[in-house]
Amino acid sequence: MKPNEQANEHDFELIDKAVAGDGQALEELLDSASDLAFNLALRFLGTIHDAEDATQEIAVKIMTHLSSFRKESAFSTWVYRIAVNHLKDCRSHMFADAPFSFEMYGADICDKRALDVPDHSEGVDQSLLERELKLSCTNVMLQCLDADSRCAYVLGTMFKIDSTTASDILGITAEAYRQRLSRARKTVSEFLSTYCQHGGSDVCSCGRRVNFAIATQRLKPRSLEYSALDRSDAENNAFVDAMDQLDGYSCLFDSLPSYRSTPRTRELLAACMSTQSFDIVLDPSKGAGYGN
Repeated sequence: MKPNEQANEHDFELIDKAVAGDGQALEELLDSASDLAFNLALRFLGTIHDAEDATQEIAVKIMTHLSSFRKESAFSTWVYRIAVNHLKDCRSHMFADAPFSFEMYGADICDKRALDVPDHSEGVDQSLLERELKLSCTNVMLQCLDADSRCAYVLGTMFKIDSTTASDILGITAEAYRQRLSRARKTVSEFLSTYCQHGGSDVCSCGRRVNFAIATQRLKPRSLEYSALDRSDAENNAFVDAMDQLDGYSCLFDSLPSYRSTPRTRELLAACMSTQSFDIVLDPSKGAGYGN
């Protein structure tokens, strides 16, 4: 049995136990699902706080619709499908009422106020500040894509999900997904090549931008949120610095770390599990659209 098949079998066993009322099995399932949901939510919504709240809401949907899962796909695929549908409908995050665009982001980058800003680093190592800004900037940059393009870009470029699985998650054909992903990559590539040092442009660099980011409270030297996130493995703890040109500069996003869900996310999930009923065998009509 292949590793992915073994993982599926393990997940299916846990699902059967959870649906039968095993709280420990449910907790294990939600723990693995929360990491998937948090990483997707972070890229999709752009801020850690919004991603934490969304992860809890996604976990509730997973918990209360678990009995409708028909085991026709991997559990992770089902989790991503629920997460994508939730995130596309989410209206409670920072960018919901203030849509962002590449034109707006480009204008912000060219803001002359960013020039000659005094040192605001508070003695924090410059490389750490630049790294934090890069991680924050790339997640915000994703908000310039429309929701459908963002989904395709994150799944294909950052999560390396194959076109068959990604199209299943998004509910479109594999060909439609590939075209959507190609257009999104081209759009991001054009923006990076115009404005970003990692795309070959000298218009903006993380080093020159740090003090302006601190001055405008987009970066807090004594509270580096991304640096504080737990990495999923040791390799991710050493951020990949090489930014070789690859498929429209998508390497900039490809090299971003994956994270474990934050302590706050786990606290929210624990609170959710303590208050949510474990009677998760639902009326079939309530599980409509959550099958597979």
